[in-house]
Amino acid sequence: MAKLKIKPLDDRIVVEQSEAEEKTAGGIVLPDTAKEKPQRGTVVATGPGKLLDSGERGQMSVKVGDQVFYGKYAGSDVEIDRKKYVILRENDVLAIIE
Repeated sequence: MAKLKIKPLDDRIVVEQSEAEEKTAGGIVLPDTAKEKPQRGTVVATGPGKLLDSGERGQMSVKVGDQVFYGKYAGSDVEIDRKKYVILRENDVLAIIE
């Protein structure tokens, strides 16, 4: 994996989006306009953690390499080197896939 040239701040993470579904469960091929935004991806970078009132950093619950589900409208979409990423806060992650 090439080193990502972006470093998230505080409790933010960068997630590489999974590909959108090409077909429905019934086998119907979806055109690009009908594909839904993926809600799943791989964590490729994490920030140092949320800055607490005590001045210390909170520990992150996710780490690089984790497969995660996140909210449908969460985060900001960015494109770097022709790959799609989402930058979101740690609390926008709904679950880690084991």
